[in-house]
Amino acid sequence: MSEWLDGAARRIAEAAGDDPAAYGLTAADVEALLDLARVAAHESGKDEVNAPLVCYLLGLAVGRHPAFGLGDLAAKASGSETR
Repeated sequence: MSEWLDGAARRIAEAAGDDPAAYGLTAADVEALLDLARVAAHESGKDEVNAPLVCYLLGLAVGRHPAFGLGDLAAKASGSETR
């Protein structure tokens, strides 16, 4: 992750009372999130709105259902699991 994103993740974890180590993103996570944001931005026609919101919704789903992988849920959200 970038230095800025690492800092933001650390601050979010601290604000939530969590271990910052739990907020790391793997290269696969980054790729899945960026792909989902790209699809939302280009296919929805509302790039400035839908990309961050769908990533937030994905985060909610992963937090509530950790057995599902971020990549799998991102693929389902973007429709790329059927491509």
